[in-house]
Amino acid sequence: MAAEKKELRVYNSMTQQKEAFRPAVEGKVGMYVCGVTAYDFSHLGHGRAAVAFDVLYRYLLHLGYEVTYVRNFTDVDDKIIRRSNETGENPLDLSNRFCQEYLTDMADLQCLPPTHQPRVSDHMEQIKDMITQIINNDCAYVVDGDVFFAVDKISNYGCLSGQKLENHRAGERVAVDSRKRNPADFALWKAAKPGEPSWESPWGPGRPGWHIECSAMSAHYLSFKFDIHGGGIDLIFPHHENEVAQSRAACQESCVSYWMHNGHVTNNNEKMSKSLGNFFTIRQITERYHPLALRHFLISAHYRSPLNYSVLQLEGASEAVYYIYQTLQDCEDTLSSFKEATPSEGTEPKGKTVRVLPDAEKCIKGLQKDFLDKMADDLNTSHVLTGAFQDALKFINNNTNTLKKQQKQRQLAIIQSLTEIEKEVKGVLDILGLLLPITYSEILEQLKGKALIRADLTEEQISRLIEERILARKEKDFAKSDRIRADLTVKGIALMDVGTETIWRPCVPVEQEEKLPS
Repeated sequence: MAAEKKELRVYNSMTQQKEAFRPAVEGKVGMYVCGVTAYDFSHLGHGRAAVAFDVLYRYLLHLGYEVTYVRNFTDVDDKIIRRSNETGENPLDLSNRFCQEYLTDMADLQCLPPTHQPRVSDHMEQIKDMITQIINNDCAYVVDGDVFFAVDKISNYGCLSGQKLENHRAGERVAVDSRKRNPADFALWKAAKPGEPSWESPWGPGRPGWHIECSAMSAHYLSFKFDIHGGGIDLIFPHHENEVAQSRAACQESCVSYWMHNGHVTNNNEKMSKSLGNFFTIRQITERYHPLALRHFLISAHYRSPLNYSVLQLEGASEAVYYIYQTLQDCEDTLSSFKEATPSEGTEPKGKTVRVLPDAEKCIKGLQKDFLDKMADDLNTSHVLTGAFQDALKFINNNTNTLKKQQKQRQLAIIQSLTEIEKEVKGVLDILGLLLPITYSEILEQLKGKALIRADLTEEQISRLIEERILARKEKDFAKSDRIRADLTVKGIALMDVGTETIWRPCVPVEQEEKLPS
């Protein structure tokens, strides 16, 4: 990606508009993203948030910024305590186990490790210090060992979410704590209860409320002023709204320059939720689909838009990834077969410079411009792997198929062109987190392995069916031959006749058409 870099513009939830991204310190970026509450395996919503901000992280690095990326773990929380009571496991042991499972999922999804991954349990002193500062600034009060934040003390409470303080009334599902001065006041510190983990504090033993942890940890690692705070759109209220309030209560100069939020994941256009039973974990998906296919799916919509999960969408993503890597494999095979003919550093032994073909140069410039234009426009990944990217893949396929038929000089130009276009394609994939540190053939084999799992077939079973089909064709039983091929296509396995050989590859399952009665 050697093209001129465009100024990055991002959507700021605070101002509700796209703004030019200009960090407070030139060349450096501080970014804090809310992580998971570690009490269960992570679901697709967690995966989407992680991938969305990993793409941002990667792109900022590509732009040359030195990025301090902080993503927290909530390992002290009501949900963790409830789950530990159900399982009989120590709450911190349980949360540590699921923190590790989350990191496994993130590695599978090719998310780069953040600079810091702080846990609440390791930052109690910072949390207590911030609560003390808020109390000293007369923005919180103590009741029976609990500490509540006084929202009335903040004049612009609601500035992020747009919610007005007078509208914050107790709902039917939540009983109001009569000790609160305002129903909207929220807990900074919760007094200890029997059987729950607790830490000593100036207000008695207890544990932090949910919101204070992110204010304390972001300030600790990035200071009270930093560039980007991210998370899911569902965190805007109350979590991020309360973060804004308590951070400003602790330090009047507190300021996040850009608030960024990713959209929901839906299932067949219904919001995913445990109550509806339409909820999938990352692990459930990656058992059947390659993690690259899931990542491709997760960036297939703009990060702020809702993303609808469906099996068909995942199948399409898997097919797209397979096509990309089959194209790169074909390119590598072709270049390897002509390796001796490929001049070093683009020159022939006689000293003549070998230039890329004019249409290849046009393809490369188009890919660079298209990719950088879309990424600079609030990370618009929704069409970044279409258009010019597909043109680049088509160029590779067209020229690998015809290379042997060309004259020597043109062969050298094509080889140089393929080499440069492959480099550009890999550059795009790398920034998007879709490039693995293994060979193309290994990735293709992994994709085929997942297709076999989905089809409930083994390699041996497919080989036997291929032999049956070859025999049927020899016997001119074309009905049986077609039926074998069609039955496999329904299961997501495509048979391809290449010369005298039949090979298979994954495909999007095709429903068989019902035959009309004769």
